Amino acid sequence: MKQLTLIALVLAIAIPCRASEKQAANQMAAAANNLLSALDTKQKAATAFALTDDHRLNWHFIPMDRKGLTLKEMNPEQRHLTTALLASALSSQGLIKANTIMSLEAILRELEGPNRRFPRDPEMYHISIFGEPGPGKTWGWRYEGHHLSLSFTVVKGKFVSATPSMMGTNPDIVMEGPRKGLQVLADEENVGLKLAKSLSAAQREKVIFSEKAPSDIVTSNKRKVSPLEPQGINWKDLTDDQKGMVWNLVKTYVRRARGDIADVDEERITDAGRDNIHFAWAGGMEHGQGHYYRIQGPTFLIEYDNTQNNANHIHAVYRDFAEDFGEDLLTKHYRESHN
Repeated sequence: MKQLTLIALVLAIAIPCRASEKQAANQMAAAANNLLSALDTKQKAATAFALTDDHRLNWHFIPMDRKGLTLKEMNPEQRHLTTALLASALSSQGLIKANTIMSLEAILRELEGPNRRFPRDPEMYHISIFGEPGPGKTWGWRYEGHHLSLSFTVVKGKFVSATPSMMGTNPDIVMEGPRKGLQVLADEENVGLKLAKSLSAAQREKVIFSEKAPSDIVTSNKRKVSPLEPQGINWKDLTDDQKGMVWNLVKTYVRRARGDIADVDEERITDAGRDNIHFAWAGGMEHGQGHYYRIQGPTFLIEYDNTQNNANHIHAVYRDFAEDFGEDLLTKHYRESHN
């Protein structure tokens, strides 16, 4: 009996613990059902989809026609419940960023005027729920609009995927008006620039793969991403201060999600080996100069690009090679169910 107890303790330490995700899954399910119960029949039809519906994987972050129920189509009560659903999945900083990104649409409307095919509108953000939320259930949901696409998949009510996770800003830094100086994704940009500037000449030879930044993130809105060709500098070739900056960037992206979900992602990244992480750069190293960076490890990819609108327009995405849309979790779930 003592030997069995010891084995159980060893396994509990050796296997990444995902028990904390159950609370997150239950709270998301409760928030989703609170929203669904407040919708009328027409609104519910626009919001609810089968888990297998192709719409679940059809994500994007540009202005476009989308499925799902918009904030514009909701009454104040329903909008509050939508915010509650977001709050059930995001960290406090993630929620602040998401809501502030949406508010930038009003600034863009002033800058660009009304004559657009897809008007800039802080209320044109869509909620879609896939499957049946509930304890022990397998389901998912997405909240999406211009520069914001947040996908969550829950498997068996206890495993949670929080990727793809896309945030963008235009403008990156608000240049005029009463909100002058606002920079929603400040850490994503400023820590990246600080890290790039800290590199020695020898390190830059490894890190910089192009003098010109790509026009957008390389993986765009691909449904499935695989590891890109390793480029840049390896973790072990960085100084301790530089390693700290890389890890702070990783946490900035991962911790868009609430802590108990993010803890599991960080543990998976660490278990795969920080020595396998690469940091790569393209473009300039000053505000206003087009620039791009990539952080890649065995399990994840982070891409950041700021080239459009005179390099004042950010796209910043966090992907998981196995668990985007809960793919690996769902595969295991279906295999077990079939067996």
